Amino acid sequence: MAGASIVAGLVVFAALAAGGVAAHSSDAGRSGVLPAGAAGSASPPVPAGRADLSGDFSGIVLPDLLIVAPNGLTGPDVTGLRAIRGVRKMLTFDGAQITLGGRPASVIGVNADRFRSWVPLRAASDQALWTGLASGEFIASQQAGTSFGLAAGSSYSLAARSTVEVRFAGSASLDIAGVDFLVNQSVSRSLGLIHRVAALISAPGASIATLKAQVREVLGSGASIVDLRGRRLPVATAQPVRITTYLQLFQASAAKYCPALSWTILAAIGQIESADGQNMGPSSAGALGPMQFLPSTWAEWGIDGFGPAGPPDIMDPFDAVPSAARMLCADGASAGTQDGLRQAIFAYNHAEWYVNEVLALAARYAAEYR
Repeated sequence: MAGASIVAGLVVFAALAAGGVAAHSSDAGRSGVLPAGAAGSASPPVPAGRADLSGDFSGIVLPDLLIVAPNGLTGPDVTGLRAIRGVRKMLTFDGAQITLGGRPASVIGVNADRFRSWVPLRAASDQALWTGLASGEFIASQQAGTSFGLAAGSSYSLAARSTVEVRFAGSASLDIAGVDFLVNQSVSRSLGLIHRVAALISAPGASIATLKAQVREVLGSGASIVDLRGRRLPVATAQPVRITTYLQLFQASAAKYCPALSWTILAAIGQIESADGQNMGPSSAGALGPMQFLPSTWAEWGIDGFGPAGPPDIMDPFDAVPSAARMLCADGASAGTQDGLRQAIFAYNHAEWYVNEVLALAARYAAEYR
């Protein structure tokens, strides 16, 4: 049957390791670090990989497991997986091998609005791609787009059980090893892809061993399970000359105030806590600013970081991000060990699920911004 061979590709997914959501960004800079030619009031740096987004794209989803079922997941399978304690989100999608121009290719069929949250930051931020996918066009991985010589706006015949003429929306870095193309669910049905051949699970509060055992209890030995957690995180060794983006600010803050800390941890906390300055609080607990400090914690750890001298400002990312680096360092990140890092993140927000979520999102930043 056309389609079974996608399983071999799916089980070697690299990780879906570098994605997440992006929110609306503001144009750069605090006084003294505005881009050349800029003027006016101070505003936060531009978050890396951000764009205006619409539709149902509404939150960071961090995958912990990829599950591949060669014959597709049944309704009871899906119900059982969703019922596993600690599972916060789950996404299923179709898949099969097809041909394009007589050449084999792997394709998955997804809900565009939902799947978008699970892909790399830059790809997720490309509104035109996801609008195209939702409207019936297809997306290619960067490698497949080049290999097949695809031209955006042109139409191609995708052949599986049926042959469908589909317009090409464009290429993106998807970090989905073994998968060449994405189509939406309507096109998936027309092509006859295997229904619910795979699923992604986000369960940041559970140990990975326990989670895998529980999935195995639901599905038995027939499914393949891939661990998507756990990546080595990069450490910044140099500071940029001028800081005009959140990415640079995270890197500079780690390099100066906690050299053993990966800047990706600061990036993950900034995204989770405030969407890089989009939700400045106060939170229900009274936390404020881009890194969501409680005023009492800020009184102890707040520093005047980068830019003009002055009293530390909890609302200013140029003070808040360096302050977060300084606090994380003192709480265990200076050790440069995984245990020390987990201890530091736990001190930032006392919840194991939060620690796992920060580490998973940091891994995505590490893969996307090398």
